[in-house]
Amino acid sequence: MTTVSRRGVLLAGAGVVVGGVLAASAVVGPRVFGPGTVRRSGALRSAHWPGHDVRWQLAMPDEGRDDQRPLVVVLHGLGGDASHAFRLVELDRHVGAAGVTLASVDGGDYYWHARRVGVDPGAMVVDDLLPTLRRLTGYQGKVSFLGWSMGGYGSLLLASELGPEKVGAVVAESAALWTEPGLSAPGAFDDREDFLAHDVFTRTRVLSQIPIRLDCGRSDPFVVANRAFAKVVPSARLTVDDGGHTVAYWRDHARSQLEWIVNSL
Repeated sequence: MTTVSRRGVLLAGAGVVVGGVLAASAVVGPRVFGPGTVRRSGALRSAHWPGHDVRWQLAMPDEGRDDQRPLVVVLHGLGGDASHAFRLVELDRHVGAAGVTLASVDGGDYYWHARRVGVDPGAMVVDDLLPTLRRLTGYQGKVSFLGWSMGGYGSLLLASELGPEKVGAVVAESAALWTEPGLSAPGAFDDREDFLAHDVFTRTRVLSQIPIRLDCGRSDPFVVANRAFAKVVPSARLTVDDGGHTVAYWRDHARSQLEWIVNSL
């Protein structure tokens, strides 16, 4: 049974105001999941997602200083939500061994960028989620990203926008990448112009300055595009191994990915 520390009091307290918007409220916690792992959850409101309660979840070791522990933001895939990082991929099992704080957040099916419908989950992460997490944990260092499928693409995209001054490392797993607009999945982009404006293949200069790990299964439909991306960002660590576009593949790589992030910082 974990005692409620000053950290727990802060996290369970009143809402945090970020940019004039109520960014966090009614935080649930602390709850222990596995040896030494604490999970908390909450919701935020963002001008980048009008009228929507954006849910987020945290997982962290119950010992040590939160302000000194690397912060990893987890971006889910298509059809997912904030719960998938822990409920499906079970990343929270590894926070103690890796010594990190994990934060997952709802992103809808908008591919983590501004869309014609008036939603921009990428800007929500940058302008609302990150300030909220920094206030809750006290951590002020570089943030890292880990995402799979749509979230793998989103992790690369947000890293390219924030740059190496603010991003410590990126894990893009089974990343949903396409080498040209006509190959992209229906709904991933509003149109050809939207694809071109958010094409990570055109952002290789800045991404080459950030440690990047790409994991993709040999049977994954995105393996060709992941290989192509690794060629234009030769500093990225690419691993192509057995597996497909599956939860089992993502679970199997979870611990090594988090440890790689810590070693890359």
